[in-house]
Amino acid sequence: MILRLVLLWFYCAGAAAQVALTQLPGLEGDHPVTLFYPTGAKAEALKRGPFTLQVAQDGAPQRGNGRLVIVSHGSGGNPWVHSNLASALVEAGFVVAMPTHRGDSFGDSAKPGPPSWKRRPAEVSRAIDAVARDARFAPLLATDKVGVYGMSAGGHTALSLAGGRWSELGFRRHCERNIAEDFPACAGLATGLTGGWLDRYRIWTVLWVIGWRFNDPTWHTHADARVKAIVAAVPYAADFDMDSLAAPRTPLGLVNAGRDAWLAPRFHGEAVLKACKACVRVADLPTGGHGAMLSPLPPGLTGQVGALLNDPPGFDRKLLPAVDRKIAEFFRQHLLP
Repeated sequence: MILRLVLLWFYCAGAAAQVALTQLPGLEGDHPVTLFYPTGAKAEALKRGPFTLQVAQDGAPQRGNGRLVIVSHGSGGNPWVHSNLASALVEAGFVVAMPTHRGDSFGDSAKPGPPSWKRRPAEVSRAIDAVARDARFAPLLATDKVGVYGMSAGGHTALSLAGGRWSELGFRRHCERNIAEDFPACAGLATGLTGGWLDRYRIWTVLWVIGWRFNDPTWHTHADARVKAIVAAVPYAADFDMDSLAAPRTPLGLVNAGRDAWLAPRFHGEAVLKACKACVRVADLPTGGHGAMLSPLPPGLTGQVGALLNDPPGFDRKLLPAVDRKIAEFFRQHLLP
């Protein structure tokens, strides 16, 4: 009974707070870390790119539930496309930190794919360090139990932190075996299949490039003892040794989208759930596409990126606040008290 009252107090304290926004310098040459956090300051409209956020910029931090959640964005992403989830987490009392991944973010897309996947988990660890060293937040947080949420390439990051191991060779072999069924996962935004006679040459070209660039059999993973709960949403997962995810080192939840046109679910998120009997399906979006968990969704997406990220007909974004609350509840369950 006492535990329930304490958790209820934490939840209500977080819900009563406004959402504030600030940035911390990245460590060791990293891009800045964006923070959403509870504050008593008044929230106001703030423009960030095409989005208008309701936040208190640089508002004084207010104690929430004392826990930190890191959000790892997808390839070419930025903090703003996860601001609705961040706000839901702040309302539940969490501080939310978002590293901007080098070489694989909006405005810095020089090295997406495996080169970024190798360094992303360490950037998550340094983001925890950056928050823990900041004089404003260190007194309000205990970073011995941190949550990680990742979407798409960020989901790959999350699975690495959960104990999954992957290799460049695993990526290449997946594409050699399944490129016709999972072409965007292998080609990214470089090209797309049209159903015409040129598709055979597109497939040959993509496989040639992958075979030339990605032959290293070295396994990659990343351990951070502070990470105690993980949610991976529509993750890139086909290059993982699925046996390494059968018993993850932390509680692991998945969010999958049934109409994901970028990462065919049976090779990625659903494959993880099949391999991992201890994992839970935090939420399922059977009519959602790959961009379903981008909230807000960038407006005006066209061409290949629009085809892969825009919502399929019939998907209702009114479902997303409930999904965000389920993610917050997963982290409350595993990080509190």
